[in-house]
Amino acid sequence: MNNSSCPRVNLDFTNRFLPPVYILVFIIGLVANGWGLKSLLQKWKKLGNINIFVLNLGLADILYLLTVPFLMVYYIKGSKWIFGDTFCKVTRFCFNLNLNGSIGFLTCISVYRYMAIVHPMRVMGRITVTHSVGISVMVWLLVSVQSLPDMFYSKTLENNTEKCHDSTSDVYVEDYLKYSLGWTLTGFCIPFLITLGCYGHVIVVLCRTNATDTVLKQRSLKLLLILILLFSVCYIPYYVLRNLTLWSRVLSKQKICHEWFNGVYIAQQISRGLVCLNSALNPLVYLHGNEDIPAQLRQLLQRARQMFSRLFMSNSGSVPVAQTANDV
Repeated sequence: MNNSSCPRVNLDFTNRFLPPVYILVFIIGLVANGWGLKSLLQKWKKLGNINIFVLNLGLADILYLLTVPFLMVYYIKGSKWIFGDTFCKVTRFCFNLNLNGSIGFLTCISVYRYMAIVHPMRVMGRITVTHSVGISVMVWLLVSVQSLPDMFYSKTLENNTEKCHDSTSDVYVEDYLKYSLGWTLTGFCIPFLITLGCYGHVIVVLCRTNATDTVLKQRSLKLLLILILLFSVCYIPYYVLRNLTLWSRVLSKQKICHEWFNGVYIAQQISRGLVCLNSALNPLVYLHGNEDIPAQLRQLLQRARQMFSRLFMSNSGSVPVAQTANDV
């Protein structure tokens, strides 16, 4: 339908939904990534060349998590940014760097696993730590170049209210939509297809080869499921809804209104919360790569149960003493 002006999208949902999500992601993400990186470094030689990419994946997550407290304050204050235009751009840049970097390093892990399983004789002894470091540097450079244009779009001070847009203001939304579509193609679609192709071929090869180790089959299937989980929950909804929201803003600017605008906006805010979860879910890669971590988890849970049991017994034993003292 065409109107002279479109009704404003309800922004209250964002301020209610995102702060709890950010708090949860910040706590779980820091604990999981810190623990995962510690375990990774302790088993450095055992994990092989692929650990270079896992290490960079964890560093990308921590880089983003350090900016999350500022976003918490922003949304708790009702979407009022108090940290300045430059730091707003830095915060959004770190998010884009984490997003693109995570997808990039997950793709590298997939390609390495593919080469090691499907073409083991061709790569045996030819892929060194130096190669992995060089590829990691290239990934950081590529995702930085990909994320850098975002910093040149206006993100604050719209209509005399301080905002920190995750995209840009309405003035430049048409150009930003074009940039976002290009970013979606190169930063998400192509890596996703490469990852899917690698693991699809790996599963076919493993299923056809009866002599292949059963443990290797199980680990490859687990990693495939982890990657499908990450892409399906975190990445696919975000990229689809992000571009739909930008398109709806372009139409609104042209005074073309549709009833689905508000629904798409709310769904996109949910997808923003889900995409942040990648920083908390990426340590699943550590769990896959290190057989000792599940055992460590069981030990921690057992210790926690013992501690709570002792605490409960201690509190139970102190009740009669407290009552006697009060009676006296």
